[in-house]
Amino acid sequence: MQWRGVIPAMTTVFREGGPVDLESVGRHARWLVENGCSGVVALGSLGEGATLGFDEKVEVLGSCVAALGGRAPVVAGISSLGTAEAVRLARKAAEAGCAGLMVLPPYVYSTDWREMKAHIDAVIRATNLSCMLYNNPIAYRTDFLPTQVRELAVEHPNLHAVKESSADVRRLTAIRAICGDRLALAVGVDDLIVEGIGAGAVCWIAGLANALPRESVALFDRALRGDARQALEIYRWFLPLLRMDTVPKFVQLIKLVGERVGVGSARVRAPRLQLEGAELEEALTTIREALEHRPHL
Repeated sequence: MQWRGVIPAMTTVFREGGPVDLESVGRHARWLVENGCSGVVALGSLGEGATLGFDEKVEVLGSCVAALGGRAPVVAGISSLGTAEAVRLARKAAEAGCAGLMVLPPYVYSTDWREMKAHIDAVIRATNLSCMLYNNPIAYRTDFLPTQVRELAVEHPNLHAVKESSADVRRLTAIRAICGDRLALAVGVDDLIVEGIGAGAVCWIAGLANALPRESVALFDRALRGDARQALEIYRWFLPLLRMDTVPKFVQLIKLVGERVGVGSARVRAPRLQLEGAELEEALTTIREALEHRPHL
């Protein structure tokens, strides 16, 4: 698959009481692509993958693949507590018709490079699907250094991209310096997208695109083609919302933005709880002010 453009890390829609709303998940994937996104990533951090059971994960992937019908790729986020389950999920994703895998470290266990490499090796080798390594040391306490990324790229022909969520734009330039064009660079932190494109990124695994795909695609396209003035106009408007992707309650916040624009629901799965009180009011004020000045694209 082509790791280019805006590929949202999809939220997972839940029905009241907790079950996954598979019909709405599929509808959301289709709506994102219809509004300009290049594909979707399911079961990532924003998709609350850690709270889903194995069978639920497989059902979510199947719903996305069926909804898109080959019009755009579905990428499966692959992580678990253990390597065996991650490998099993990768194979189920291939069976379901996914076009790629976003390979994460284990949910809890963080250790040395030897052990982490063995885990990543096993997942990448589990299928022939195109893979993207997900580096998010802030959330997962495992930091894949540029030299380690290069090592994986040398050993795995089907590793085609890296999603950088270290929040350090210098990581992108460092990876590019030692890997050249071997890997597509993807930004995984919403409020770093313009800077990331300047450092060589060609893909945005986006959060706020769940609620505002047209604006996300417009920002990405303008920045990629070097239209600094128009890109910065959208970026300045968008930043208060994009920063919601960088805080511990990013799932609740992004789902709330979606609900406010009429897409999906703010419902989350425990241990997450929906926002309330002053925290909710502050978020609603930010959302309201942004939407009042929403650009006409």
